[in-house]
Amino acid sequence: MKLTLQIKFRLLILALLLGQSLQMFANDVKFSATAPNTVIVDKPFQLVYTVNSAAKDLRVGDISNFEILAGPFESRSSSYQIINGKTSSSISLTYTYTLQATKTGTFTIPSATIIVDGQKYTSNGLTIKVLPADDKNASAGSQSQSQKQSTGNANISNDRIFIRTSVSKTSVYEQEPILVTYKLYTLVDVVGMNNMKLPDFNGFMKQEFDQDQNKQLSYENFNGKNYGTVLLYQVLLYPQRSGDIIIDKANFEAIVRIQNQTQIRSIFDDFFDSYSNINKSLVAPGSKITVKALPGARPSTFSGTVGKLSMTASISSQNVTANEAVTLKIVISGNGNMKMIKNPEIKFPDAFETYDPKVVNNFKTSGSGLSGTKIIEYMFIPRHSGEYEIPSAEFSYFDINDKTYKTLRTPEYRIKVAKGEGGENTVVSSNYVSKEDVKQLGKDIRYIETENFRIKSEEKTLFGSLISWLLFVIPLIISTILFYVLKKQTINNSDLVSVKNRRANKLARKRLSAAQRLLSEGKKDKFYEEVLKAVWTYLSDKLAIPAAALTRETVEAELGKRDVSAELKHAFISILDSCEFARYAPNSGQQEMGNLYNETIEAISKLENQIKK
Repeated sequence: MKLTLQIKFRLLILALLLGQSLQMFANDVKFSATAPNTVIVDKPFQLVYTVNSAAKDLRVGDISNFEILAGPFESRSSSYQIINGKTSSSISLTYTYTLQATKTGTFTIPSATIIVDGQKYTSNGLTIKVLPADDKNASAGSQSQSQKQSTGNANISNDRIFIRTSVSKTSVYEQEPILVTYKLYTLVDVVGMNNMKLPDFNGFMKQEFDQDQNKQLSYENFNGKNYGTVLLYQVLLYPQRSGDIIIDKANFEAIVRIQNQTQIRSIFDDFFDSYSNINKSLVAPGSKITVKALPGARPSTFSGTVGKLSMTASISSQNVTANEAVTLKIVISGNGNMKMIKNPEIKFPDAFETYDPKVVNNFKTSGSGLSGTKIIEYMFIPRHSGEYEIPSAEFSYFDINDKTYKTLRTPEYRIKVAKGEGGENTVVSSNYVSKEDVKQLGKDIRYIETENFRIKSEEKTLFGSLISWLLFVIPLIISTILFYVLKKQTINNSDLVSVKNRRANKLARKRLSAAQRLLSEGKKDKFYEEVLKAVWTYLSDKLAIPAAALTRETVEAELGKRDVSAELKHAFISILDSCEFARYAPNSGQQEMGNLYNETIEAISKLENQIKK
């Protein structure tokens, strides 16, 4: 009797645990509806409702736009398992309708409802596009081709499988994005794609999408036939020059599954059909893009950015002490060719020690171009007390909607600097000195220990002797020499144009040595970026032109004023173009990178010889 009570007690506990686990599962009820996004008139398709719990009283929304051929058919499955002492269960209940569209258009199937444990749950709604049936004449041609294929002919006509090239715009401005799409249309069984050869897209800067490896089949009515379609490749192109630019053809290879037709020898042969795969070469047509030049009278701070943008600015503090770091943050957001955005130039007071800005890009690629934000953080350290003003920084772009140039400006900031505890640094560091860390200055004075210090009297005085005169004259001569040397150095350093000019070649070669290392490592993108920075920085310093005002036109004009040969001017412009194009070119190799590096070294050396300052 006692054993029977124990068994009953254990069974009761087990039932309670099972009921609790089922109740926990029931609390997470999922009720959903699924159906194809695209269907064809007079062809059946299935509408399926699924719920992960025991349910009843399914009520479907209005589906009068579709004819119900069968259903709903109900099917149920459940499972229960214990793993490592943890119980889990699952229930799946499905209701399947077979529907058929009777007219073309886009129709909505409203949400359905169902009752689970006395509570009502609602499914998602569906939108279904209905395509017309195949044109009879087109279908007849397709049927004839299908019969030809079934007789063993591996030649598949180009109207049964082809690739279309879609271009979002054929007339754009420079730097305005163009979406190019390659889509497969097929009436045959395609099991794969091989050997995709895209054009070089010469004249464009390329921005690729993250291509989905799982290609989804959908349907589209084209020229009276309903084709299965697959999106093969998409790319954003930014035209880099005005005029007509041709996008060349693209080549693809499709693997098509066809049925082998053999001679029938018995009644069982029809049940054992065999298939084979053949390769079908496909050519996607090219396209011509008409690129309009941007209007004249460009702002001085325009660097080629096109789109729709906004700019905000903030500063960490406007009341600081000397030697305290301050951060000025600028955020540029919107959409367009955001990789062309240059950092706005800020003219900090000479009493501020500045550092290279920190840049964070948060870009997302879409059909309309790049969108997101570019965050630039400038850090500076006031070294002297007083009141200072940071002037407004400007950034200009071409508004693609209004077809006008727009200039964005940051606010002006007034900084009040109080004396720090460690005093003030009497020497303001040059902005061109490399700075690794922020160092605390003004604390290099130490007291002299005087305790237990005794002066020993000299038995013989040196005053008036030769040694005393030498000790007096030699430091005087050295001090005089140092005074004139430091004075000359101070005068030279005060001329920022001369300083930039003298250090231009040195900095350029330093960057090019880094580019040479990237060349040996085969890092293409970083190599071209480093060469491009080296050339722009060198020209900015050598020609005394602010970086924000540098354009191809200003470089050509300034080189012309300095009697630089036309060949050398063309060499620099060619290097800049090659860097910008090659960074996005899919076929630039090690040889082209090496040639560009040698051309850059040679051009800088020649310009150093022609311009003497």
